[in-house]
Amino acid sequence: MSANVNLFDEVLANLESANRHLHLHPNIYQRLRVPRRSLIVSVPVQMDSGRVEFFPGYRVQYDFARGPAKGGIRYHPRVTLEEVTALAALMTWKCAVVDIPFGGAKGGVACDPTVMSRGEIERLTRRYTYEISIIIGPETDIPAPDVYTDEQVMAWMMDTYSMMKGYSVPGVVTGKPVSIGGSLGRNKATSSGLVTAVIEALMHLGLSLDGLSVVVLGFGKVGFHAARILSGLGAKVIAVADSKGATYNPQGLDIDAVAEHKKKYETVQGYKKGEDLSVDELLSIESDCLIPAALEGQINMTNVGKIKTRIIAEGANNPITNDADAVLNEKGVFVLPGILANAGGVVVSYFEWVQDLQRFFWNEDEIDERLNTIMRRAFKEVLAISIEKKIDMRTAAMVLGVKRVAEAVSIRGLYP
Repeated sequence: MSANVNLFDEVLANLESANRHLHLHPNIYQRLRVPRRSLIVSVPVQMDSGRVEFFPGYRVQYDFARGPAKGGIRYHPRVTLEEVTALAALMTWKCAVVDIPFGGAKGGVACDPTVMSRGEIERLTRRYTYEISIIIGPETDIPAPDVYTDEQVMAWMMDTYSMMKGYSVPGVVTGKPVSIGGSLGRNKATSSGLVTAVIEALMHLGLSLDGLSVVVLGFGKVGFHAARILSGLGAKVIAVADSKGATYNPQGLDIDAVAEHKKKYETVQGYKKGEDLSVDELLSIESDCLIPAALEGQINMTNVGKIKTRIIAEGANNPITNDADAVLNEKGVFVLPGILANAGGVVVSYFEWVQDLQRFFWNEDEIDERLNTIMRRAFKEVLAISIEKKIDMRTAAMVLGVKRVAEAVSIRGLYP
């Protein structure tokens, strides 16, 4: 996110845009503008050198009128309370858009895991879990992986919480390894849901998946799986980028080969069957579909003018600033907002949570079928609002999500 853009201000502006169509009671609207609960913790960690460092940590529960709070944990040097609050709000709307019984939360620790050892990350995770344990739990708030966290981090969180309780509590987190209660299909769930949304958009726009030219910004878990799935369905992924640069081949990239190159060299640049580009150069490539799957605010007023694509499917949360989004709407780009497009991860997290509570697990085909059903339904509901009210898909998704949360807040009432 640009230093001049406050992410939470962007989220509140989108809430205001939705409210122009919803006309919520002022009391309800003001309720939705602030988080229910914010926890700031200090996380002491003994580093390998023997020195103790203190890392700021956060967990924000934005709203839980529709059910337990749900949201990821990120480890990143730029984690702030403002960022976590904004992402918790986005999770609130996202869960409501796909109509699963969760509220929204987010958490994080301001650290740089790329320079920390495995032991340091484990100690950080266990202490952070202890510090936020007063507000998390399978019936209250269920964390999940996010930027620079993975299933191993979730395993450490689950184990720490279970040790405190004295018995195994697999439902306290999602995104765990399958061997300790994780769900099949969770690893690629965000990407699978995104591809379903893209396919629905193509049908709406009268375009074909066969030969569709795709550019992927961010080659982590979401970007890799999205590129791989789309390639397997006949699309042509012509460029991918990571934090260090990009690789481009107009004839299409072999995604598995690019992934092997990245694993060996820690960047997609240098891939022998691709042309090295900067991230800015990648954004200027003409394509049918652009998938920003890295961090928020990567498409902004400094680069939006270069973008030449028909569809943007947000694999990341708020990768487009509001002013850049307005430019894209003027250009006629069909934008699939993150609260719809990347909701597949939280949908399968919901499936994992349900399976943990039941101690009864589904096979991957069942999970894929349930995920596709939910994503298709959500797309159609958002599209219907977009057409009826003659508004863009982002505003339409916000209208749907905010309306559902507002209804829950209103029906439950104010205590006492």
